[in-house]
Formats: sequence, C-alpha cells, structure tokens
Amino acid sequence: MLWLAAIILAAANFIAVLNMTIANVAVPNIAGSLGATVSQGTWVITSYAVGEAITVPLTGWLSARYGAVRVFVWAMVFFGIFSLVSGLANSLGLLVVARIFQGFSGGPLMPLSQTLLMRIFPKEKAAAALGLWSMTTLVAPVLGPILGGYFCDEYSWSWIFYINLPIAFLGGFFAWQLLKRYSEPLIRNPIDRVGLVLLVIWVAALQLILDEGKNLDWFASGKIVALAIIAAIAFAAFIIWELYEEHPVVDLKVFRHRGFTASVLTISLAFAAFFGVSVLTPLWLQNFMGYTATQAGLATAGTGLAAFFVAPLVAQLTTRIDARKLVFGGVIWLGIDTLWRTVATTDMTFWNIAVPLVFLGFGLPFFFIPTTGLALASVEEREMDSAAGLMNFLRTLSGAFATSIVTTTWANQITRNHAELVGLADSDRSVRTMLENSGAPGDAVNQVIDYIITGQSVMLATNQLMWAIGIAFFIAASVIWIAPKPSRVVDPSAGGH
Repeated sequence: MLWLAAIILAAANFIAVLNMTIANVAVPNIAGSLGATVSQGTWVITSYAVGEAITVPLTGWLSARYGAVRVFVWAMVFFGIFSLVSGLANSLGLLVVARIFQGFSGGPLMPLSQTLLMRIFPKEKAAAALGLWSMTTLVAPVLGPILGGYFCDEYSWSWIFYINLPIAFLGGFFAWQLLKRYSEPLIRNPIDRVGLVLLVIWVAALQLILDEGKNLDWFASGKIVALAIIAAIAFAAFIIWELYEEHPVVDLKVFRHRGFTASVLTISLAFAAFFGVSVLTPLWLQNFMGYTATQAGLATAGTGLAAFFVAPLVAQLTTRIDARKLVFGGVIWLGIDTLWRTVATTDMTFWNIAVPLVFLGFGLPFFFIPTTGLALASVEEREMDSAAGLMNFLRTLSGAFATSIVTTTWANQITRNHAELVGLADSDRSVRTMLENSGAPGDAVNQVIDYIITGQSVMLATNQLMWAIGIAFFIAASVIWIAPKPSRVVDPSAGGH
C-alpha cells in the first residue's frame, strides 16, 4: 500500500509539472479554435504559470492551517475540475480563468507530494521513494511538449487537459483513503493578509515579465518596465514584511540553514541549465531539423529512460555517501555531456542526437535526488513543508528564467550569426554559379543560399548556447560545497508544521 501511495503522490507531481509545458506547442491550435491571435493564446501558458507560482510558496502556511493531507487531496480534486473546464472551454477568456485556477490547484501538489512521501515511508525506503518523485519532476517538462504535439496532431487540443482527469480524480480519492491517518493537528495562526497581497503582486508581475518579455522586446516596452518596477518594490516590501511578521505567510527563516540555502541555490542553477537544454533541444529539432513532435520526443526520450533506471541506484547511494559528492559529480557530468553537444552539425543522424541525451539522463538522478534530500535534511522537521514549498517555487522560477533567457538569446544569436555568415558564405560564388548553371532562376538561387546560411546560423547559435549552459552546470556544481557536511538523512516522519 505504501508504494501505491508513492505512485499516487509521484503522479500528482507529474501532472502539475507536465502542465507547465504541455500547452506550449498547442497555442496555435487553441488560438485558431477559439478565434484568438497566437499572441493572445500565450496567455494559456502564462495564466497557469502565474497561478502555480503564487501558491507553491504558500504550501507551508496552507498545510499548517488546513492540514497537509487535506490540502493535497482538495488540490488534486480541484486540479481535475479545472482541467475539465479547460478542455470544455469555448472561449479564450474562460480557458485563461480555468488555467489560473488549475495553476492555483497544481501549486501545492509539487511540494506536498514530496513531503508526504518523506513522512509516510520508513527511513530505509525514503530515499527510493524520493527518487521516484524526482524522476517525475525531471521527465515531465520534457514530455510536456511531446504529448501536447501528439494530442494536437492526432486528436484535439482539449485532450492535453483531459489526460489529467483520471490521475486527479482517482488519485484524490485513493490519496485520502491511504493518507488520512497521517493527518496532524492544525495550527490556526492569523492570516498574514499583507504578506499574501505582496506575494501575489510581485510573483504575478515577475511571471508576466518572463512570459511576455520576448514578445514585447523586453525593456524597450513601457509595459515591461512598469511591471519590473512593481515587481521590485513589491518584492522588497514582501521580504521586509515576512522577516518581521510574527505569523508570516511564507517562512523565509528557513534560509538561515546554510545546507538548505546552498542546496536550493544548486537546484535552482542546475535546474535552470537543465531546463535550458530541455527547451532548446525540441525547438531546434522541430523548427530547423525537420523533426515532427513525435520524432523529437523519441530523440529526447532517452534522457528520461536513463534517469529512471539509474534513480534506484542513486537512492541507495544517498544513504552511504556524502550527498555533496554525489551532487558535485552528477552536475559535472551534466556539464560535460552538454559540452559534448557543442559540436553538433546540420547533417547529424537521429542517433548522433539521441545518444548524448541518453548520457544526460545518467547524470540527472545524481544531481536531483541527493540535493533534494540534503535540502530537506538541513531544516527542522516543523519547517519541512515551508522548505519544500520554497524549494519548489525557486526551482520553478529558475525554469521560467531559463526559458526566457534561452529563447531570447537563441533568437538574437541566430540573427547575429546570419549577419556575419552572409558576408562570408560563398565568397568565391561557386555555389551560386553551380545553381545558375543548373537553370535555377535568380530568386530561387538567393532563397537556396539564404536557406543554407540560416541553417548554419541556427546550428552555430545552438552550439554556442550549449557552451554557455555547460559552463553554467560547472558553476552550479561548485555551489554545493557551500553546504556543511550532512549530519543526518531526512527522517520519514518529517514534514510537520
């Protein structure tokens, strides 16, 4: 029964993380179906991200006030309800509202699935359960665009929301049956209304900047500048208020633990780098290498498969080896693998692309499982829900930052490379002469040459970004040594309030 509970908890985390990316490739289909522009359709992505980002850091407070098990079960149920409303929506406005509430519901699922796993499993099996949870966190964002593309191609965009229903409703029912005996006494502290309002303001403003910045040309837009000012002021006020509030809505005092702070910083940096690779690879394959969503999925699937098979080994090693050594080795491995991909060419075969991604998967469990365990082992047991909420929030935020930075930098680098290659390509006019001699008209010759230059510009930009991401992994690996040597592993009864 314990492993059934573990599967339900991991599945809840999976659908919450999956919905961060599954709608990305479906935006054109959704916009066309609902009579909206593609730019308006991007609110389907933004609305979920904003809702989720607001409630993830509130997890500790919600758990203390209403009970971790009760919050988790109701979050599952509401996630299913708003997934159904999203799939049935006949207007963009209704879909955006449903996605906001879906995000509100999905936010607590990530940290609570984690801390409930730690609470229900005996000490010797907790690491293995955490390994299962970690894999859903790493595999879900990769699978999101693949599943989204498949459902849009074969069925309709509504199915990207309907697939949540059996997991949400059945998972909610069985979770209550299996977990209700782990409920704990509630703490009815006063509601920190000021902290809650400030949190909503700065998180929503920041998420809008990250989601809309590229479309609005970043700080060349008055809207982005205004949002940045609002986010900065609200964030500063939030930090000051929460540090001095007697019953804060977000317990920032967990950052006094050096092990937690170092672990969360490592997770944020390394996850941002990993998310950058995960975002860039399918974009490159589908937009410039001619891969369908399914083919891109098969090329990247090796990452998740390799990680899945290595995770149990890592879970065992975490009980015997200093977690910092495992994390350092794992993140260095990810950096080396990413640098391996800096020699990619436009004529690579499927396996030339897929093999490095399989090796990437071997390193992921060594990074994520021990880092998560070290972070939670560094705080007091009553702080665990708050710590898990903050850790998941910062990890999610780092993924959002990475997506914006990678997509913007990639587009700019393609333009820059194209401008440089135009002056260098076919300097002896041999290609042009060959095409002209074959009878191609002048416009066709220019188009062919531009197509070749664009392809090489994209390939160069992709390799250049892989260099930067590889170096980011090395920086992330070094941060873990800020953490003190762990003095304990996570107690399975932890997660109290």
